[in-house]
Amino acid sequence: MNLFVVRPRLFSSVFRWRIVNYCYLRIQSVLIMERIALFPGSFDPFTLGHQIIVEQGLRIFDRIIVGVGANSEKRGLLTVENRVRLIADIYRDNSRVEAVSYDGLTGDYCRQIGARFILRGMRNTVDYEYERSMMLINQRLYPEITTVLLFTPPEFVAISSSMIRELVCYGNDPIELMPSNIDIKNYL
Repeated sequence: MNLFVVRPRLFSSVFRWRIVNYCYLRIQSVLIMERIALFPGSFDPFTLGHQIIVEQGLRIFDRIIVGVGANSEKRGLLTVENRVRLIADIYRDNSRVEAVSYDGLTGDYCRQIGARFILRGMRNTVDYEYERSMMLINQRLYPEITTVLLFTPPEFVAISSSMIRELVCYGNDPIELMPSNIDIKNYL
């Protein structure tokens, strides 16, 4: 009878240790930073292809910040403010996606906002070579930041912001290449 009383106490302390350990691990996992990715680009304008990359990224990351950067090499169709507004309108009902503008180096901005990942989309081998070069530089300068490359599905490979800009400049409506419910005329 005494043995029976001793064993529950022994198991009880082991059981308590397991509960404490489990609670510690759960608290630790909650305290770990959420997976935030920065999806940087000029997004002039934001296309159906960009939207697909965000949707794929939401399967991997807790939050995606779409960062509209000013690119001095590209002639703009939309102002930076209107690009941010367009993206914010697309994701107004999704709290996991945020649109912001930033200037400076992408890695510096990632550090500023606490993003540990850079999300990028690839359509072809030209994109791959460019993204690979950028990733290698970022790895050297920002070793704590990981670049994640996602492939654009084949049916969206031909869509590019420059193609949409060209269509708009010649008076055509690129509605089929834009995210649904977006009329580019409202952002010009």
